[in-house]
Amino acid sequence: MKREAKKCRGVYEKVPGSEVYWIRYADSNGRIRREKVGNKGAAIKLYAKRKTEVMQGVKLPENFRAKAVAFGELAEAALAYSKAHKSDYRHDESRMKSVLETFRNRAAETITPQEIERWLSDEAGDKNWSSATVNRYKALFSLTFRIGMESGKVKHNPARLVKRRREDNARIRWLLPEEEKRLRGAIDAKWPEHLPELDIALHTGMRRSEQYSLMWSDVDFPNRIVTVRRTKNGEVRHIRLNRTALLAFQTLFARSRGEGYVFTNSQLEHLLNSRHWFEPAVIEAGIADFTWHCLRHTFASRLVMAGVDLRTVQQLMGHKTIQMTCRYAHLAPEHQLAAVERLCETENAQKEATDTRTDTTAKTTDASEVALVH
Repeated sequence: MKREAKKCRGVYEKVPGSEVYWIRYADSNGRIRREKVGNKGAAIKLYAKRKTEVMQGVKLPENFRAKAVAFGELAEAALAYSKAHKSDYRHDESRMKSVLETFRNRAAETITPQEIERWLSDEAGDKNWSSATVNRYKALFSLTFRIGMESGKVKHNPARLVKRRREDNARIRWLLPEEEKRLRGAIDAKWPEHLPELDIALHTGMRRSEQYSLMWSDVDFPNRIVTVRRTKNGEVRHIRLNRTALLAFQTLFARSRGEGYVFTNSQLEHLLNSRHWFEPAVIEAGIADFTWHCLRHTFASRLVMAGVDLRTVQQLMGHKTIQMTCRYAHLAPEHQLAAVERLCETENAQKEATDTRTDTTAKTTDASEVALVH
């Protein structure tokens, strides 16, 4: 026990058993300083750093005695922000549980980019995460530190230095006409009350979190506009309703009290998502590799294939950059074939024009020769 105490000199638990460690050291003026850190490993590292700074004569700030902010405190503020401003708050809440298992008691200022990168890599390997999932967790780290910086609780955002994983967004999955027919048939057979939800998704392109967060106060029937108050980007956007979407909302309104959440069950309780009926319906319809988000892809793809320009599609989708919308320029083979076939039509028109000029010239020459003979 004495050997262990000597090895961790200057590092101690203020409250035995709390696993929250402090460090104690003397600065260059002989003044005793104490800092709350977090776990033992981080405390040992910080103690060594402070001793080095004292030896180098580095002037230490007066606020070192201030309470070190634990990552868990930043996480609480970040989730409060997410709940108030983001439509996918429940995803952030779920992901944060995993993050807090490791970082809850860590002093936020001591967390390094290397530690975040290592944690992401380990979790991705253990849980078979995709690159997109890793990026969502990275974004959650970044949000947490950004909110902490804005409140003055931390000075740096180590997540900004963590490299973003490359996502494969080249392939866009959308619903083919025959697949939609089978899907509608499956829903109509077992879950007919949810058909309006499918129509709204296909004709508005809303994200699932946006759609199922809608309140009746967000639906403007006279002007045919739905207001999404909390998008993925934390911004407000307005969506125009075509005839099909408008009819779907009117159908749902007739079943409701006209207040509260738009999407409810038969007891008028809020539906959080569509998983309990949509995923079984996809299986029933025999549609492979298709998720709810593919309905959003379908909305965008059908707009582009109908000749709607990419800038308008960007606005309708709520994309922050045109690059995100350009993914939908890769359209169905039939649509691409129709485009390249126009080259043949142009060539044929040019050939016909050339043949006509040649024939006219030939006839003129023959007439001249006849005139000379006579």
